[in-house]
Amino acid sequence: MQSVNEEQAEYWGKSESGAKWLTYQDQLDQLMASVLDLVLENAQLKLGMHVLDIGCGTGESSLAAARLVGPDGDVLAADISQAFLDRASARASENGLSNISFQHADAQIFGFPANQLDAAISRFGVMFFDDSVAAFANIARALKPGGQMTFAAWGPLDGNPWFKIPHIAAVKRLGQPPRVDRYAPGPLAFHNLDHVTGMMQQAGLSDIQAQAISVNLPGAGGSEEIAALCTRVGPAARTIAHFEGTEQDAAAIQHEVCQEFAQFTSETGLHIPAVINLYQARRSN
Repeated sequence: MQSVNEEQAEYWGKSESGAKWLTYQDQLDQLMASVLDLVLENAQLKLGMHVLDIGCGTGESSLAAARLVGPDGDVLAADISQAFLDRASARASENGLSNISFQHADAQIFGFPANQLDAAISRFGVMFFDDSVAAFANIARALKPGGQMTFAAWGPLDGNPWFKIPHIAAVKRLGQPPRVDRYAPGPLAFHNLDHVTGMMQQAGLSDIQAQAISVNLPGAGGSEEIAALCTRVGPAARTIAHFEGTEQDAAAIQHEVCQEFAQFTSETGLHIPAVINLYQARRSN
């Protein structure tokens, strides 16, 4: 696979940090269930449609889309990590879904079949492009004229305790890691609605829509389990890795995160508030 996004290919495909998303697949899928629901509700996938799932990860979004389009439709699941695709393919087989194909691809440059797809979707799979304008244009070429893309990205840091609380706890314990451009490829790269819609316009897309939507992220196992997850993936995990933090550091950060997350616990369990940016656009006719 040719890739111009080598840093992301290395991170998701070969690094220990990327591999942790395989280990904690079930927890992460449950945590992000409301985000996937948001994408699918707005994409309005129908029976018989042909769909591209960008950054499919371990396959939760692809499986859901495949069920919606039915046996007469199909899903092309693309990801930059072969390990993720292998897991996604195994899950499709376990669920008896034969209408999904898997493609190891950097969606920014991969030569998808042109003019073939009715829709493109992504749950947190589009914030890592080295050149987002080129990526949007490339994805659009795979769509039929008028085909729609729908994707979810994280909103600003202040609206997302899932990122902010672990970040603050880790920095308090270990120090501030080197700052990066807030628009650089990464989880929060699409936090600014105007910035992203501007790139979509540059890519020649039409009917561009963007909105910040408040959702709740359900934390399976409660604040203790989710706090532990935060020391393994996300900003706290990255800070721990950068400073080569000890097990004692991780435990202290986990304890503080757990205390902070407790405020989001009710009789129905842990629900972490989040702001999700939902973007939609169509390929011009």
